[in-house]
Amino acid sequence: MTYILAIESSCDDTSAAIICNNKILSNVIANQQVHELYGGVVPELASRAHQQNIIPVVDLAIKKAGIQANQLNAIAFTKGPGLLGSLLVGCSFAKTFALSLNIPLIEVDHLEAHILSHFIKDTDEQCIPEFPFLCLLVSGGHTQIILMKDYFTMEIIGQTIDDAAGEAFDKAAKIMSLPYPGGPLVDKFAKEGNPYTFLFSEPNISGLDFSFSGLKTSFLYFIRDNLKTNPNFIEENKNDLCASIQHIIINVLLKKLIKAAKQTGIKQLAIAGGVSANSALRDRLKQTCDEMGWEAFIPKFEYSTDNAAMIAIAAYFKFLKKDFTKLNISPYARSK
Repeated sequence: MTYILAIESSCDDTSAAIICNNKILSNVIANQQVHELYGGVVPELASRAHQQNIIPVVDLAIKKAGIQANQLNAIAFTKGPGLLGSLLVGCSFAKTFALSLNIPLIEVDHLEAHILSHFIKDTDEQCIPEFPFLCLLVSGGHTQIILMKDYFTMEIIGQTIDDAAGEAFDKAAKIMSLPYPGGPLVDKFAKEGNPYTFLFSEPNISGLDFSFSGLKTSFLYFIRDNLKTNPNFIEENKNDLCASIQHIIINVLLKKLIKAAKQTGIKQLAIAGGVSANSALRDRLKQTCDEMGWEAFIPKFEYSTDNAAMIAIAAYFKFLKKDFTKLNISPYARSK
């Protein structure tokens, strides 16, 4: 049995998980509600909250797993990308704990971990993708189509040239004065709305790349112009506005993913990242794959947003290769 403690602290959630081989024994997450007051994550406040949360979160994860700290075989942590102050808290704690237990340290890339969350085996009957497969990685900071050739061999074949899909969701929510975090609220209100009430033009970008900057701007101007004639426009049309902007964003994402599947001939399609928690994206991907005779792989909701379980599964595959890191390692804010 291989027990690994994984720590995720890339943004505003402090998370710790224990994995035994490829099965998660515990996955504890402490959220930081202080950011709701500011309409977004405040980096300094985030790093301070991580310092307060990390010891009780790790302690609870070990207790929930039903093991002792001296049974751990390795400590894993998120190296990046993310907020540097937040990453430093997790990295420093992982180094210290690994040194005190005299066990290996494993660094994990946050984006790779999102993709590898598909390999967490919660049940023996669970289907996992086979290589090669395509993964649409969508989050607040990244939107990419990745060709997965192996656990750590991947090729980006399409990506955003400006803003990420998650940023488009969050910006639309902010324009409508929805509280932070806005993405889940757009999803919630969209369920009661008509996605064809308001039509927004799709960006015309060649190849497999994305663009969401123009869509954000057009949505801003659309709301501004309608508020001039009706100050209650947002409140009276909130559900339809959310459904319409969500519909166009998902259209853009899936059209490119379908195009990539046809170009590569790969019929296994996965989604990962925070936006993969969006219910409409999950439903539309499954519907599309059913219609095309392809396979869809959708992560469990709790593995979609930032969590330590995904760090743990990536660390497990690195442990098998004895891919350990040294104590002088430093985190990075931007993906390489």
